[in-house]
Amino acid sequence: MAERLRLAVPNKGRLRSPTIELLGDAGLAFEATDRALSVGVGNADIDLLFVRTEDIPELVADGVADLGITGVDLLAEFGSELPVVLELGFGRCRLAAAVPNASDLAKVEDFSERRIATAHPGVTTRYFSDRGIDVTVVPLRGSVEVATKLGVADGIVDLVSTGSTLRVNGLREIGTLLESQAVVVSGGRGNGAVDRITTAIGAVVAARRKRYLLLNAPMSAVDRIAAVIPGLSAPTVMPLADGEMAAVHSVVDADAVWHLLPLLEEAGGQGILVLPIEQLIP
Repeated sequence: MAERLRLAVPNKGRLRSPTIELLGDAGLAFEATDRALSVGVGNADIDLLFVRTEDIPELVADGVADLGITGVDLLAEFGSELPVVLELGFGRCRLAAAVPNASDLAKVEDFSERRIATAHPGVTTRYFSDRGIDVTVVPLRGSVEVATKLGVADGIVDLVSTGSTLRVNGLREIGTLLESQAVVVSGGRGNGAVDRITTAIGAVVAARRKRYLLLNAPMSAVDRIAAVIPGLSAPTVMPLADGEMAAVHSVVDADAVWHLLPLLEEAGGQGILVLPIEQLIP
């Protein structure tokens, strides 16, 4: 009987839903419930372990799980050098330093001899220590933003996505300690299923960054269009039955589509279609 791979995934929080969606898009068949701690995948030798996101680095390091999906910020807080095998592109945020709007502090170096409240004491301590800045780190759980109002600290270090929470609490950013996103981490233990699941997940992540572009164009315009959309290596060009038109197919960056469409139309493209891609192995 094949050994089952154990993949630790978030049981709640901002990374849970996109993680479940990602695994489903990768072709794994499972049923996730709010109470299940372990769920078997029906079409693969994989068990999903639903645990706290902040516990996942330790579970992977200890061998309880072979792979785990967590945030870069939590991996850094754990302090272990676990290999990151995939960056997933969701859960993007930054660990930022912030101070009250009325504060005279303007940059992270100004925190010297000051107090900083944070739910990430490990990362914060290492960051300032590595730069020779003497600070007092005050570990807090929960709403770190209120620390300055309570007189607990001169500033905070907290996760920021849009910055709206900081603004509501009268705070402004003065520096970024760490950029974070969801990642797949490995314990480095051999398991035949590891390569298969990372390939499947990686194919979904790669596909989300691309779009499949199809259009028709006069044969005389093909060279101009090919210069605009080179594709993964080169666009596919297929002459149509009338001999005067061609179908052009290409894979392009999703972020570039808005810029490409008017250029393609100007170059002679007609009947332009932009389609999502489910999985892609470059």
